[in-house]
Amino acid sequence: MEVIIRLRMSQADAHYGGDLVDGARMLALFGDVATELLIRRDGDEGLFVAYDNVEFKAPVYAGDFIEAVGRIVKEGNSSRRMEFEARKVITSLRDPANPSAADVLAEPIIVTKASGTCVVPKDKQRK
Repeated sequence: MEVIIRLRMSQADAHYGGDLVDGARMLALFGDVATELLIRRDGDEGLFVAYDNVEFKAPVYAGDFIEAVGRIVKEGNSSRRMEFEARKVITSLRDPANPSAADVLAEPIIVTKASGTCVVPKDKQRK
């Protein structure tokens, strides 16, 4: 099972100079992906226990479109190990002369990769 969320990073997401988006924003997207995966798998939002790996691979800026993808790769009785990837699919050109210019990328750029574990207690599992 795989879940994909795609959205545009806004000025409100920009945290640093030059409209750079905080890497924590990608982790928030992964949290939303994990929640949907758990609802689809178990009928409950469950709990995110921990990330065991996070890699920030490329910068994200306000105006970029990000696709966050996640999948369950291993299941225990109540644990669900997941892998995530955030990809830039449209990039803002960040051109002061043309501030609304953007390009669709021929190949998405992986901006963040992560893996972690979520838990849905047995008494909350509905499927």
